[in-house]
Amino acid sequence: MRPMESFQLSLRRPFVADHFHDLPGFVEERHGHNWEAEATFAYGPGGLGEAEDAWSAALGAWVATMDYTLLNQQASLAGGNPTAELLAQNLFRFLEAEGQGVVRVKIREKANYWASCSRTTR
Repeated sequence: MRPMESFQLSLRRPFVADHFHDLPGFVEERHGHNWEAEATFAYGPGGLGEAEDAWSAALGAWVATMDYTLLNQQASLAGGNPTAELLAQNLFRFLEAEGQGVVRVKIREKANYWASCSRTTR
């Protein structure tokens, strides 16, 4: 018997936000980035159905909360240093909480700098 194929769809959304770092050994003045959020979702050979609309809406909702803000003031990032890694983790957890079947997220801070977050199984 042939194994069943699985597919993944990635959606991207740009956003603009400022942040600063004020930690021992990691201090930077407030500055901004043109960020990019990418979320990858899995689906089976039966197709997407209406899932793409829900995925797009959930990703868009998260981006809307971050867009044109100072990330250091985001309640959902409180207690953390607003790095690409923290944003990736935050987006991943948001999409999981929304029940969206997310596989992986990536946050681009600069053209050559990405952080990704996914679940691993042990």
